[in-house]
Amino acid sequence: MNNKELKVAIIMGSKSDLNVMQDAADVLKELGVEYEITVVSAHRTPDRMFSYARAAADRGIKVIIAGAGGAAHLPGMVASLTHLPVIGVPVKSSNSIDGWDSILSILQMPNGIPVATVALNAAKNAGILAAQILSTADEYLVKNLISFKEDLKKKVEDSAREMEG
Repeated sequence: MNNKELKVAIIMGSKSDLNVMQDAADVLKELGVEYEITVVSAHRTPDRMFSYARAAADRGIKVIIAGAGGAAHLPGMVASLTHLPVIGVPVKSSNSIDGWDSILSILQMPNGIPVATVALNAAKNAGILAAQILSTADEYLVKNLISFKEDLKKKVEDSAREMEG
């Protein structure tokens, strides 16, 4: 399978979340995964959210990364509208209660509507997890992920050597 066929949708509740969600886009690009990125608000544009989530699979999307702050309903609502895996990114926003409201809103989904949830503002981990999900059907992506993880290991080993003198 050609990895250009593998698509991830990165959506966020508002443009102000882009400073966090850009990390998912950056790591997907580094790993060679095609993605799209846009704003879809569960509260301000519910019709857009419904149509976006319901049409995602038909557009070739395989995984959705949804970031939201405050009440953070976007990931769960999107998950209720599609069979695709949804990864939620809780965002510490200006109206957030230290991020806990976002974390709990995304994490505490009812049975039957799972949302994989990463740490607060951890969009990079969401991108990596999306790539790992896609890699189950793509050997090229497997090689990119192995290389990515080897680079992480090397950075730690280099840091250790520097500190140890």
